[in-house]
Amino acid sequence: MMFQRLFRERPAAAAGRALYTPLIEQARRPAFYLEGRVPDTAAGRFELYTLHLALVARRLKGEGGFAAEANQALFDAFLSGLDDGLRELGVGDLTVPKKMRKLGEALYGRFRGYDAALAEGAAPEALEAMLGRTVYAGAEAAPAANLAAYAGAAAAALAATPTDALFERPLPWPEVRFEAAA
Repeated sequence: MMFQRLFRERPAAAAGRALYTPLIEQARRPAFYLEGRVPDTAAGRFELYTLHLALVARRLKGEGGFAAEANQALFDAFLSGLDDGLRELGVGDLTVPKKMRKLGEALYGRFRGYDAALAEGAAPEALEAMLGRTVYAGAEAAPAANLAAYAGAAAAALAATPTDALFERPLPWPEVRFEAAA
């Protein structure tokens, strides 16, 4: 009994880890890959997972206490998922740390970029440009404007949701819709 209390997961850590699965499920919605033309590759999925993680992390940033601990637990769950994914792809044990370091650097770069692109007063095209460079890297005529509209709506919905509610009910993701390309 005493050991159970000693090793019980803290409520904030459990709440943060609980956000991981619905975040990944949202990023795996088929509309992103079909109508949104996000490349259905390991790199494309990494970019969408990172976008969604950055949106939630940005919302929880600065909240302190419970939210900060939950945010860290969500980030840790994300990194653990990346590690597991690399191993499932057949990356060897000796190479995983090098790849994780490289992915970690990319992740922090994306966080900074999304934070700047979503900041109050940022140029409207900043988010679209960021998504064009990351999610749609090298693709011609990518629907980055549609994904930028989605990300902006998601950021607004998360911002409008009280912090406690983020842990009590499903995250307020907007509908995933992409206008047909001309």
